[in-house]
Formats: sequence, structure tokens, C-alpha cells
Amino acid sequence: MSKVAHLPSGRADISEAEWEARLELAAAYRLSAKMGWSDLISAHISLRVPGHPDQFLINPYGEMFDEITASSLIKTDMRGQSLSESPYPINPAVLVIHATILEARPDVNSVMHLHTTEGTAVSMQDHGLLPASQHALVVWSRLCYHDFEGVAIDDSERASLVRDLGDKKAMILRNHGTLTVGATMGETFVLMYQLERACRMQVAALAGAVKMYPIADEVIAKSIEQGRQIFGKSGFVPQGQKEWAALRRKLDREDPGYRN
Repeated sequence: MSKVAHLPSGRADISEAEWEARLELAAAYRLSAKMGWSDLISAHISLRVPGHPDQFLINPYGEMFDEITASSLIKTDMRGQSLSESPYPINPAVLVIHATILEARPDVNSVMHLHTTEGTAVSMQDHGLLPASQHALVVWSRLCYHDFEGVAIDDSERASLVRDLGDKKAMILRNHGTLTVGATMGETFVLMYQLERACRMQVAALAGAVKMYPIADEVIAKSIEQGRQIFGKSGFVPQGQKEWAALRRKLDREDPGYRN
């Protein structure tokens, strides 16, 4: 397989396809930091290594999101065996969440899990995400829930996580945070943006201490179907492709250091 001429020194053993995946994932971390989605060194985003379905890339457990670069990402197998050199370990929760989902869902190549204020706040609300905003409704058909079972480091949670996710691509982890998956980094990231935006709007609306304006049931159903069409493979913003390309251009202008 061909190599990339611009690889940093000492990284010439990385294939062109893996290097591009590293750029995609490092960009996701830097953009997440800009969005205010980081949680010190916690929370995590993964991306499967192209051509190696049993391997994925993940953040070094010790680096802040805005420090991560393409070359600092750790490559690991599904058992947590590191396949690249790093002074940092892997967060144990990575195996319970990321390895489990990537093994169970061959249609998924990326997993993103956050602990934002608004996402976690909605996860703590008994009613969960309400069908009260456009952003909520366009993710509605892809959304599921998973009950809190303690810190996600216990292998016993793997089965229930896969069961609750099913064939969905967005999840609210009760009393914990949010999670999205996708075939590409762009799909995963943009879906997370939509989910987090919906949560942020809901928290702001409920803070107003007034009754929210209702949406008619038939309009809710129509909006959910429109969300499927707009963001589907044949929609006019398919699976986050356009938004992700724009975000990558923005990052290249403002913070190109992720490419190192």
C-alpha cells in the first residue's frame, strides 16, 4: 500500500488510508474542543482503521482534546492491545463502549461519546429529549436510550449497550451523556452536533419556567420523516458530508496543528 510523503518523521510505516483516518479523527477532537464538548481528558471519539475492521484509533488518555494530533492517536485492537507507541494509556471505558459497538455494528466505523453539560442534563431528565424543536425532531428516528449502570468500565454492560443501541445511530446514556455512531467521522460528528444542539435548546427553554409551545402530532410525524429524508443518503445534506467538509476547511484555517 502506498505511503504518504508528508508523514511526520518516524511515521513512514503508516499507510495513506490510515493517515487520512488519523487526520479525520484528530480534526474531530480539535473541533470538539472548539465546540466546548471536552471534559478535561475524559470523553472519547474513535474511528476504525481502513482495511482493518478489528482495529481502531482512539485518543491518548492524558491529552486534552485541543492537544491531539494525527500522529498522537493510539491504534488498538478490540482487546485493547496497543498497536502504536504512546506514552499514554487507553481509557478503560473505551473497550466497553467503542470496541463493543464497533464489533457489534459492521455498518459503523466511528463512535463518539460526550459528557457535555446540556447533553448530560437532558439524560438526567425523566422525559429525556422532548419533540419540541426542529433539531430534536430531525434526530428523533435515530435516537435510543441506555440506562446508567455505573462508570462504563464493567464488561457486564457490553450486552445491554449493544441491545439498547440496536440499529440506531444516536443514544442518550441516562445520567451520563450522549453517544452517536456513523459510517464516517463526518456523519458521527454532525449527528452529535444535532443531538447536542437539541439538548442545549431544551435546557434553555425549560430554564424559562414557562410552558413550551406545543407542536401538533401530525407536524411532529412530518418533521421526523423530513429528517430521515434530508439527512439520509439521498438527502440534500447527506450524512453530514457537506457540514463535515466545511468544518474541516474551518479547522485548516484556524488550527492546522492537528495535522502533525
